[in-house]
Amino acid sequence: MKRIIHTVVVISAFLWYGSCSRPEKQVQDIPVARQDSGLVVVESGELPFQEKPLSESDIVLLRELLYDKYTLDDVYPYRDTVRVVKWDIVRKSLAFIENMQEQPAAWGVFQNYKNRNGEAPLVATYRRNVYRRVSDTLGVERYQSVPLYLPADTVTPIRYGRDGSLAEVLSRQGGFYKVKPVTIDEEWLIPERYLKPLPDSVSFRHVVFVDRKDQNIATLEWKERGTWFIRSVNPATTGLHNPPYGQETPLGLFLIQEKKSRMVFLKDGSSAVGGYAPYASRFTNGAYIHGVPVNVPRTAMIEYSYTLGTTPRSHMCVRNATSHAKFVFDWAPVEQSLVVVIE
Repeated sequence: MKRIIHTVVVISAFLWYGSCSRPEKQVQDIPVARQDSGLVVVESGELPFQEKPLSESDIVLLRELLYDKYTLDDVYPYRDTVRVVKWDIVRKSLAFIENMQEQPAAWGVFQNYKNRNGEAPLVATYRRNVYRRVSDTLGVERYQSVPLYLPADTVTPIRYGRDGSLAEVLSRQGGFYKVKPVTIDEEWLIPERYLKPLPDSVSFRHVVFVDRKDQNIATLEWKERGTWFIRSVNPATTGLHNPPYGQETPLGLFLIQEKKSRMVFLKDGSSAVGGYAPYASRFTNGAYIHGVPVNVPRTAMIEYSYTLGTTPRSHMCVRNATSHAKFVFDWAPVEQSLVVVIE
Protein backbone atom coordinates (compact mmCIF):
# COMPACT_ATOMS: atom_id res chain seq x y z
CA MET A 1 0.00 0.00 0.00
CA LYS A 2 1.11 3.53 -0.27
CA ARG A 3 -0.94 6.46 1.06
CA ILE A 4 -4.40 8.05 1.39
CA ILE A 5 -7.02 10.62 2.44
CA HIS A 6 -8.06 13.64 4.23
CA THR A 7 -10.84 14.89 2.03
CA VAL A 8 -12.34 13.85 -1.29
CA VAL A 9 -9.25 15.41 -2.90
CA VAL A 10 -6.78 13.54 -0.73
CA ILE A 11 -8.55 10.22 -1.30
CA SER A 12 -7.21 10.35 -4.86
CA ALA A 13 -3.81 9.59 -3.35
CA PHE A 14 -5.08 6.01 -3.25
CA LEU A 15 -3.98 5.66 -6.86
CA TRP A 16 -0.89 3.54 -6.19
CA TYR A 17 -0.33 0.36 -8.13
CA GLY A 18 -0.91 -3.37 -7.51
CA SER A 19 -3.54 -6.03 -6.92
CA CYS A 20 -4.63 -8.71 -4.44
CA SER A 21 -3.84 -11.49 -6.87
CA ARG A 22 -2.12 -11.99 -10.19
CA PRO A 23 -4.23 -14.14 -12.52
CA GLU A 24 -2.76 -15.57 -15.68
CA LYS A 25 -2.58 -13.09 -18.54
CA GLN A 26 -5.19 -13.63 -21.24
CA VAL A 27 -3.93 -14.13 -24.80
CA GLN A 28 -5.61 -10.99 -26.14
CA ASP A 29 -3.80 -8.87 -23.52
CA ILE A 30 -0.29 -9.89 -24.59
CA PRO A 31 1.55 -7.13 -26.52
CA VAL A 32 2.55 -8.05 -30.08
CA ALA A 33 6.30 -8.46 -30.54
CA ARG A 34 8.20 -8.33 -33.85
CA GLN A 35 11.80 -8.89 -34.92
CA ASP A 36 13.62 -5.67 -35.91
CA SER A 37 17.36 -5.61 -36.73
CA GLY A 38 17.99 -8.51 -34.41
CA LEU A 39 16.05 -6.90 -31.52
CA VAL A 40 12.64 -7.89 -30.20
CA VAL A 41 10.40 -4.81 -30.18
CA VAL A 42 7.18 -4.80 -28.17
CA GLU A 43 4.67 -2.70 -30.10
CA SER A 44 2.76 -1.51 -27.03
CA GLY A 45 5.91 -0.35 -25.25
CA GLU A 46 5.18 -2.78 -22.42
CA LEU A 47 6.85 -6.00 -21.47
CA PRO A 48 4.99 -9.21 -22.33
CA PHE A 49 2.82 -10.40 -19.42
CA GLN A 50 3.22 -7.06 -17.63
CA GLU A 51 0.14 -6.46 -15.45
CA LYS A 52 -1.38 -3.01 -15.68
CA PRO A 53 -2.33 -1.30 -12.42
CA LEU A 54 -6.02 -1.00 -11.69
CA SER A 55 -7.81 2.33 -11.97
CA GLU A 56 -11.16 3.45 -10.62
CA SER A 57 -12.86 2.50 -13.89
CA ASP A 58 -11.53 -1.08 -13.60
CA ILE A 59 -13.30 -1.74 -10.30
CA VAL A 60 -16.58 -3.67 -10.60
CA LEU A 61 -18.97 -3.60 -7.64
CA LEU A 62 -21.49 -6.43 -7.30
CA ARG A 63 -24.37 -5.96 -4.89
CA GLU A 64 -24.60 -9.24 -2.98
CA LEU A 65 -25.71 -8.21 0.48
CA LEU A 66 -25.01 -10.38 3.49
CA TYR A 67 -26.82 -7.88 5.73
CA ASP A 68 -30.02 -6.40 4.30
CA LYS A 69 -31.63 -4.35 7.09
CA TYR A 70 -31.90 -0.54 6.88
CA THR A 71 -30.20 -0.64 3.46
CA LEU A 72 -29.64 2.75 1.84
CA ASP A 73 -30.17 3.56 -1.83
CA ASP A 74 -27.24 5.03 -3.76
CA VAL A 75 -28.99 8.42 -3.57
CA TYR A 76 -31.47 8.99 -0.75
CA PRO A 77 -33.38 11.94 0.74
CA TYR A 78 -32.23 13.68 3.88
CA ARG A 79 -34.20 16.60 5.29
CA ASP A 80 -34.43 19.21 2.51
CA THR A 81 -31.58 17.74 0.43
CA VAL A 82 -30.18 14.38 -0.66
CA ARG A 83 -27.26 12.26 0.40
CA VAL A 84 -25.26 9.74 -1.59
CA VAL A 85 -23.12 6.67 -1.20
CA LYS A 86 -19.85 7.79 -2.77
CA TRP A 87 -19.15 4.78 -4.97
CA ASP A 88 -16.63 6.81 -7.02
CA ILE A 89 -14.41 7.24 -3.96
CA VAL A 90 -15.00 3.62 -2.98
CA ARG A 91 -13.80 2.44 -6.39
CA LYS A 92 -10.74 4.69 -6.26
CA SER A 93 -9.89 3.41 -2.81
CA LEU A 94 -10.38 -0.25 -3.71
CA ALA A 95 -8.11 0.15 -6.74
CA PHE A 96 -5.48 1.57 -4.40
CA ILE A 97 -5.95 -1.25 -1.89
CA GLU A 98 -5.60 -3.91 -4.59
CA ASN A 99 -2.65 -2.22 -6.25
CA MET A 100 -0.73 -1.83 -3.02
CA GLN A 101 -0.80 -5.61 -2.55
CA GLU A 102 0.35 -6.50 -6.05
CA GLN A 103 3.94 -7.09 -4.98
CA PRO A 104 4.88 -9.11 -1.89
CA ALA A 105 5.40 -6.82 1.10
CA ALA A 106 5.83 -6.97 4.86
CA TRP A 107 3.10 -5.05 6.67
CA GLY A 108 2.87 -3.60 10.15
CA VAL A 109 0.39 -1.54 12.16
CA PHE A 110 1.13 1.47 14.37
CA GLN A 111 0.02 0.73 17.93
CA ASN A 112 -0.16 2.93 21.01
CA TYR A 113 -3.71 2.59 22.33
CA LYS A 114 -4.02 4.61 25.56
CA ASN A 115 -0.23 5.15 25.40
CA ARG A 116 0.30 1.51 26.35
CA ASN A 117 3.65 1.49 24.53
CA GLY A 118 4.76 4.73 26.13
CA GLU A 119 3.97 8.37 25.53
CA ALA A 120 5.48 9.49 22.24
CA PRO A 121 8.33 12.04 22.53
CA LEU A 122 7.67 15.65 21.63
CA VAL A 123 8.01 16.41 17.94
CA ALA A 124 10.32 19.17 16.76
CA THR A 125 7.42 21.56 16.17
CA TYR A 126 4.20 21.15 18.10
CA ARG A 127 1.18 23.07 19.35
CA ARG A 128 -1.69 22.62 21.77
CA ASN A 129 -5.09 22.08 20.21
CA VAL A 130 -8.54 23.10 21.49
CA TYR A 131 -8.52 20.00 23.70
CA ARG A 132 -5.32 21.34 25.32
CA ARG A 133 -3.41 18.32 24.08
CA VAL A 134 -0.10 18.37 22.23
CA SER A 135 -0.34 17.74 18.48
CA ASP A 136 1.97 18.02 15.51
CA THR A 137 1.58 20.74 12.88
CA LEU A 138 -0.83 18.52 10.92
CA GLY A 139 -3.16 18.15 13.88
CA VAL A 140 -2.30 14.57 14.89
CA GLU A 141 -2.31 14.37 18.68
CA ARG A 142 0.58 13.03 20.70
CA TYR A 143 -1.77 10.98 22.89
CA GLN A 144 -2.18 7.42 21.57
CA SER A 145 0.08 8.14 18.58
CA VAL A 146 3.53 6.93 17.57
CA PRO A 147 6.65 9.06 16.84
CA LEU A 148 8.01 9.19 13.30
CA TYR A 149 11.65 10.08 12.70
CA LEU A 150 13.44 11.02 9.51
CA PRO A 151 16.06 8.39 8.59
CA ALA A 152 18.84 10.98 9.07
CA ASP A 153 17.77 12.00 12.59
CA THR A 154 16.63 9.60 15.31
CA VAL A 155 16.90 12.16 18.11
CA THR A 156 13.74 14.21 17.61
CA PRO A 157 10.63 12.98 15.79
CA ILE A 158 9.11 15.15 13.09
CA ARG A 159 5.49 14.06 13.25
CA TYR A 160 3.05 11.61 14.80
CA GLY A 161 1.41 8.59 13.22
CA ARG A 162 -2.07 7.55 14.32
CA ASP A 163 -2.64 4.30 16.15
CA GLY A 164 -4.09 1.75 13.73
CA SER A 165 -2.33 3.13 10.65
CA LEU A 166 -0.90 0.59 8.22
CA ALA A 167 2.66 0.72 6.93
CA GLU A 168 4.94 -1.30 4.69
CA VAL A 169 7.91 -2.51 6.73
CA LEU A 170 11.08 -2.00 4.71
CA SER A 171 13.81 -3.04 7.13
CA ARG A 172 14.95 -3.18 10.74
CA GLN A 173 17.68 -0.81 11.86
CA GLY A 174 18.90 -1.13 15.43
CA GLY A 175 15.92 -0.39 17.64
CA PHE A 176 13.85 1.02 14.77
CA TYR A 177 11.78 -0.17 11.87
CA LYS A 178 12.11 1.65 8.58
CA VAL A 179 8.57 1.99 7.21
CA LYS A 180 6.55 3.53 4.43
CA PRO A 181 3.11 4.39 5.86
CA VAL A 182 0.28 4.01 3.37
CA THR A 183 -1.25 7.37 4.34
CA ILE A 184 1.91 9.42 4.86
CA ASP A 185 4.52 10.44 2.32
CA GLU A 186 8.16 9.35 2.52
CA GLU A 187 10.03 6.71 4.46
CA TRP A 188 10.26 7.00 8.24
CA LEU A 189 11.84 5.34 11.25
CA ILE A 190 9.64 4.20 14.13
CA PRO A 191 10.86 2.70 17.42
CA GLU A 192 10.20 -1.05 17.51
CA ARG A 193 7.79 -0.93 20.44
CA TYR A 194 5.29 1.19 18.49
CA LEU A 195 4.86 -1.15 15.52
CA LYS A 196 3.32 -4.62 15.37
CA PRO A 197 4.48 -6.67 12.35
CA LEU A 198 1.67 -8.58 10.66
CA PRO A 199 1.98 -12.19 9.41
CA ASP A 200 3.53 -12.69 5.97
CA SER A 201 0.32 -14.36 4.81
CA VAL A 202 -1.92 -11.36 5.56
CA SER A 203 -4.15 -9.97 2.81
CA PHE A 204 -6.75 -7.24 3.04
CA ARG A 205 -9.98 -8.47 1.49
CA HIS A 206 -12.55 -6.92 3.82
CA VAL A 207 -12.98 -3.15 3.74
CA VAL A 208 -15.37 -0.91 5.68
CA PHE A 209 -16.06 2.57 4.31
CA VAL A 210 -17.30 5.26 6.69
CA ASP A 211 -18.52 8.56 5.20
CA ARG A 212 -18.53 11.19 7.91
CA LYS A 213 -20.10 13.85 5.66
CA ASP A 214 -23.14 11.86 4.53
CA GLN A 215 -23.19 9.66 7.63
CA ASN A 216 -23.26 6.23 6.05
CA ILE A 217 -21.24 3.02 6.18
CA ALA A 218 -20.64 0.32 3.56
CA THR A 219 -18.84 -3.01 3.74
CA LEU A 220 -17.14 -4.63 0.75
CA GLU A 221 -15.43 -7.97 0.21
CA TRP A 222 -12.89 -8.90 -2.47
CA LYS A 223 -14.01 -11.51 -5.01
CA GLU A 224 -11.28 -11.47 -7.67
CA ARG A 225 -8.99 -8.96 -9.30
CA GLY A 226 -10.97 -5.76 -9.87
CA THR A 227 -14.23 -7.20 -8.50
CA TRP A 228 -15.75 -6.62 -5.07
CA PHE A 229 -19.01 -7.66 -3.40
CA ILE A 230 -21.08 -5.00 -1.63
CA ARG A 231 -22.09 -6.71 1.62
CA SER A 232 -24.04 -3.90 3.36
CA VAL A 233 -24.93 -0.21 3.01
CA ASN A 234 -26.30 1.45 6.14
CA PRO A 235 -26.80 4.69 8.06
CA ALA A 236 -24.19 5.51 10.69
CA THR A 237 -23.27 8.26 13.14
CA THR A 238 -19.68 9.47 13.43
CA GLY A 239 -17.75 11.53 16.01
CA LEU A 240 -18.58 15.14 16.77
CA HIS A 241 -15.98 17.86 17.34
CA ASN A 242 -17.12 18.85 20.82
CA PRO A 243 -14.32 19.78 23.26
CA PRO A 244 -13.31 18.77 25.81
CA TYR A 245 -14.58 15.20 25.29
CA GLY A 246 -16.10 14.63 21.86
CA GLN A 247 -13.79 14.27 18.85
CA GLU A 248 -14.33 13.73 15.15
CA THR A 249 -13.76 10.29 13.68
CA PRO A 250 -10.35 10.78 12.01
CA LEU A 251 -10.06 10.55 8.24
CA GLY A 252 -7.69 7.91 6.92
CA LEU A 253 -7.10 4.22 6.38
CA PHE A 254 -6.85 2.00 9.44
CA LEU A 255 -6.70 -1.65 10.47
CA ILE A 256 -9.27 -3.31 12.71
CA GLN A 257 -7.09 -4.23 15.68
CA GLU A 258 -9.38 -5.75 18.29
CA LYS A 259 -12.99 -6.54 19.12
CA LYS A 260 -15.08 -6.37 22.27
CA SER A 261 -18.55 -7.82 22.52
CA ARG A 262 -19.25 -5.04 25.04
CA MET A 263 -17.06 -1.95 25.10
CA VAL A 264 -17.56 -0.26 28.48
CA PHE A 265 -17.34 3.54 28.49
CA LEU A 266 -17.10 6.11 31.29
CA LYS A 267 -19.22 9.15 31.95
CA ASP A 268 -17.60 12.34 30.65
CA GLY A 269 -15.08 13.72 33.15
CA SER A 270 -15.64 10.84 35.56
CA SER A 271 -14.33 7.42 36.46
CA ALA A 272 -17.89 6.12 36.78
CA VAL A 273 -19.18 3.65 34.21
CA GLY A 274 -21.57 5.31 31.78
CA GLY A 275 -22.68 2.19 29.95
CA TYR A 276 -21.49 -0.02 27.13
CA ALA A 277 -21.43 -0.18 23.34
CA PRO A 278 -22.23 -3.62 21.87
CA TYR A 279 -20.19 -5.45 19.22
CA ALA A 280 -17.32 -2.98 19.08
CA SER A 281 -14.50 -3.25 16.52
CA ARG A 282 -11.61 -0.85 17.27
CA PHE A 283 -9.68 0.65 14.36
CA THR A 284 -7.80 3.71 15.70
CA ASN A 285 -7.20 5.22 19.14
CA GLY A 286 -10.50 4.92 21.00
CA ALA A 287 -12.59 4.80 17.82
CA TYR A 288 -14.80 1.72 17.43
CA ILE A 289 -17.46 0.64 14.99
CA HIS A 290 -20.23 -0.38 17.39
CA GLY A 291 -23.95 -0.70 18.00
CA VAL A 292 -26.33 1.71 19.73
CA PRO A 293 -24.84 2.73 23.12
CA VAL A 294 -26.60 1.44 26.23
CA ASN A 295 -26.50 3.95 29.09
CA VAL A 296 -26.71 2.89 32.73
CA PRO A 297 -28.88 1.78 34.44
CA ARG A 298 -30.25 0.05 31.32
CA THR A 299 -28.62 -3.28 30.48
CA ALA A 300 -30.57 -4.65 27.49
CA MET A 301 -29.25 -3.94 24.00
CA ILE A 302 -30.97 -1.39 21.77
CA GLU A 303 -31.38 -2.30 18.11
CA TYR A 304 -31.80 1.09 16.45
CA SER A 305 -31.73 4.83 17.10
CA TYR A 306 -33.46 7.59 15.12
CA THR A 307 -30.17 9.55 15.23
CA LEU A 308 -28.36 7.07 12.97
CA GLY A 309 -27.53 8.61 9.62
CA THR A 310 -28.32 12.16 10.75
CA THR A 311 -25.49 14.27 12.19
CA PRO A 312 -22.23 13.49 14.03
CA ARG A 313 -22.75 13.03 17.76
CA SER A 314 -20.49 10.27 19.09
CA HIS A 315 -17.19 10.80 20.94
CA MET A 316 -15.08 9.43 18.06
CA CYS A 317 -16.71 6.12 17.32
CA VAL A 318 -18.98 5.07 14.46
CA ARG A 319 -22.44 4.11 15.71
CA ASN A 320 -24.53 1.57 13.83
CA ALA A 321 -27.71 -0.36 14.25
CA THR A 322 -26.71 -3.02 16.77
CA SER A 323 -27.45 -5.88 14.38
CA HIS A 324 -25.23 -4.24 11.74
CA ALA A 325 -22.44 -3.75 14.27
CA LYS A 326 -22.72 -7.47 15.05
CA PHE A 327 -22.50 -8.24 11.32
CA VAL A 328 -19.25 -6.24 11.05
CA PHE A 329 -18.01 -7.84 14.27
CA ASP A 330 -18.56 -11.35 12.86
CA TRP A 331 -17.62 -10.65 9.23
CA ALA A 332 -14.40 -8.62 9.44
CA PRO A 333 -11.29 -10.57 10.58
CA VAL A 334 -9.06 -8.81 13.11
CA GLU A 335 -5.77 -7.49 11.66
CA GLN A 336 -6.92 -8.37 8.14
CA SER A 337 -9.73 -5.85 7.65
CA LEU A 338 -9.40 -2.18 6.72
CA VAL A 339 -11.51 0.81 7.71
CA VAL A 340 -11.44 3.78 5.33
CA VAL A 341 -12.91 7.02 6.68
CA ILE A 342 -13.83 9.49 3.92
CA GLU A 343 -15.67 12.76 3.64
